Parts: sequence; structure tokens; C-alpha cells
Amino acid sequence: MRGVCVIRVRHSRFVILTGLSGAGKSNAIHALEDQGYYCVDNLPVSMLPGMADFARERDAQGLRVAVVVDMREPRFTADFPEQLQQLRQEPAWRPTVLFLEASHDELVRRFSETRRPHPLSLQRPMTEGLAEERASLQGIRASADHIIDTTTLNVHELRARVLDLVSGRPQAQPLVVTFLSFGFHYGVPTEADLVFDVRFLKNPHWDARLRPQTGRDRAVKYFMRAQPRTQQTVKRLASLLQFLIPQYVSEGKAYLTVAVGCTGGRHRSVYMAETLRTRFGKRRGVTLQVKHRELERQA
Repeated sequence: MRGVCVIRVRHSRFVILTGLSGAGKSNAIHALEDQGYYCVDNLPVSMLPGMADFARERDAQGLRVAVVVDMREPRFTADFPEQLQQLRQEPAWRPTVLFLEASHDELVRRFSETRRPHPLSLQRPMTEGLAEERASLQGIRASADHIIDTTTLNVHELRARVLDLVSGRPQAQPLVVTFLSFGFHYGVPTEADLVFDVRFLKNPHWDARLRPQTGRDRAVKYFMRAQPRTQQTVKRLASLLQFLIPQYVSEGKAYLTVAVGCTGGRHRSVYMAETLRTRFGKRRGVTLQVKHRELERQA
């Protein structure tokens, strides 16, 4: 089958969730709990063998178990690899390990919004704790059965991804294309795969009537559409993406972020991201979404 990435996994009775702090492990285990899994969050690594024994003893009852183990335990990185190796020696109850991660900027945003402390940043800047955690978990990440990048996933999309991976059913995974507007004044998004600079287009910012509005407002849209250069830019970018996106799909890429930037990220880039998203409409094997970094930041 061309155009989709097909994932086949066995039915998972013992699931271990781990990964970066703030990447969504709590939402993931709640999804499994809703499916009838016996779930434990923040399980001490030393108790993993006991949890496996508990599950085996109740195998006849159809018990399924899911646990979260992570950096909240001080000896996690030292003890988990050995415990996992021992658990994997028994094929009948070999655990499925899901590793959740997200981009640095997204994790910073999540911790800032929740105001919860990072486990490695109690006495220092959060960014330092995030960087240390990512580096410390590289070995564990490499040993995982599946890696889930939650940077662009909402709660419902994360739930669906986790359940697909543990269900044992063949799943067609679409390419998620995000059209992301941003302002160069605030830096290029770290998650961007393709970056288009539209600062050469006439700027609505210099029109006093349009300055308080955004690229989603009717007056700004009319201003942008009135420029022949805008129409040519939309046409050429859409043509390029119509060629590129099927190539990414055929290669099995899961996410593609198309970043469109202007100076402040309020007018030109917002209009272009919205217009490109509309141009593509519905396509088989592709899920499209649009996000506006600076508008969300200001909101």
C-alpha cells in the first residue's frame, strides 16, 4: 500500500509508559485506564518485577497492566535498563515500552502553563533540567518499542495514537501536516521542517486601520489578495507542496511542519498559512492543521 505507513503490533497486556516530563504520559495512561488496563502512575522501578508477577497471576482473568516510570524516581536511569532487560526475557509477558517526547519549546510552554516544577529543575532554571533529562534518557529512548512525539498532538490525538499501538490492529498512520505561522522577530520554530519567508509581501502593519487586526480578519485578507505578488506566491508554494507532501507520505513520515514567517507573525504569515491550508483541502493519507504561534502566544 503506497501513501500510508502501516504499523502492526501484537496485543499488549503489559505496557510501560516512559519519556520526557511534560510529554503527556498522564494523558496516555488515562487512555489505557479507560480501556480496562490496571494502571499505576510513578511506579518505583524496583517494583516492576512484582507488577509483572501480579499480572501473570491474574492472566486467566484477562488482566492488562500499564505503568508509568520516569525521572521522578532519582535512580530511574540507573535501574530501569537492567529491569527492562530481565522483563523482556519472558516472551509471554514481554512489556511494550512507549516513549513519549516533545520539542523543547513545547515542553517549556507546557510547564509554563501548568506552573508545575520539572523534576530536575527544583533549584535551577527549567530549561537546564529539560536539557539534562533529554540527554539522560537517550539510551532508554533507543530501547523503546515505539516513540510518540506529542509536540503537535492534542489530548484526543494522543489517546488514539496510544490505543492504536497497543491494540494489535493494523493501523494506517496519516502524515500530519501543520501549517505554522510565526514571526521572525521571535525566532524560527525549532520544529519546522520547511520554512518560507514572506516578508517580501506588502505589510498590512503599516496601515493604521489594519494594524490591530490579524491575517484571519476579512479586511486583511482583502488587502493581501489585492496584491498580484501574493497570488503568485500562493500559487507557487502550493504547487511545490503538492509535489513534496506525497513524497513525505510515501516515505512514511509521521509529521511535517510547514512554517511560514513574516516580521511579527500577525498578518502576512497568518494569511498565507490559512490560505495554503485551505488550498489543500482533504487528501487521503494526510491530516492538515493550522497553528499561529504568535497569536497563540499573545492570547
